[in-house]
Amino acid sequence: MTSPISALAWRSILFVPATSDRFIESAMHQPADALQIDLEDSVAPDQKVLARERLPSIADRFAAAGYDVIVRVNRPWRQQVRDLEASVRPSVIAVTLPKVPDAPAVRAAAEILSELESIAGMAVGHTRIIAMIEEAEGLHNMADIAAAHPRVQGIIVGAEDLAVSLRMAVDDDGLYVPNVMAVAAARRANVMPIGFIGSVADFSDEIQFRTKVQRARRLGFEGAFCIHPKQVPILNEGFAPNLQEVNHAQALLAEFDLQVVEGRVAFAFKGRMVDLPVVEQARLLVARHEAIQRLNQRRH
Repeated sequence: MTSPISALAWRSILFVPATSDRFIESAMHQPADALQIDLEDSVAPDQKVLARERLPSIADRFAAAGYDVIVRVNRPWRQQVRDLEASVRPSVIAVTLPKVPDAPAVRAAAEILSELESIAGMAVGHTRIIAMIEEAEGLHNMADIAAAHPRVQGIIVGAEDLAVSLRMAVDDDGLYVPNVMAVAAARRANVMPIGFIGSVADFSDEIQFRTKVQRARRLGFEGAFCIHPKQVPILNEGFAPNLQEVNHAQALLAEFDLQVVEGRVAFAFKGRMVDLPVVEQARLLVARHEAIQRLNQRRH
């Protein structure tokens, strides 16, 4: 196994049904940071085999166009193993595991991935994992799931399925606590918190969606899944520091370096008291900005 995976800068992860030529072609013209080929909910039961057969060529096309490629596989083990067999290839950077119940389920999938990578002559550890928390059991075990294996890249709460499992409405009241728990679990495990408070299916109201994304960033999320191309630029803008924030953080860090030379680590800067936690926030913001810049450069 390779060393733990460093965080990526995915802001927008666009679902693309594996059986839809129209959506596949459209995805190639979107500014998404990652394209997620879906073998699960958007694929009819009688088209699972077809979707799996189409996956390799779709993934290779997306990767050749400069996208990070993710595959959402199915949950039943018999289907998931076949999906993983189709997904392990150089063009696929990660798989999303739906309805993850516990850490052993993650480790089992990771073991299968290692075997498949070895057979394919790939570096063991190439294929990362995003874990979806969509049931009461997974919610209970979320912290262990996030820390289950070095392959885990991020976790996300699946609003619709979790609402079914908990018999609750898909609204802010019910989803707030699970999502804040997800951020805490992700930070504890040093993986990426993905998502926002709400349903991924709500895409028609762009103003409302922008508000949800802005709130998600304030809560600590770094990116989100989306199902419609018009959501992509909203996610890219909402999950990225703006120029004013970057300039302020860079100036604060420069002033901090000067203050340290004078023997001070607490000082006033632009009307606000600055100490080490404030400096660390600035460092994280600048690092996030630089990671996004590297991602954008790779796409051009």
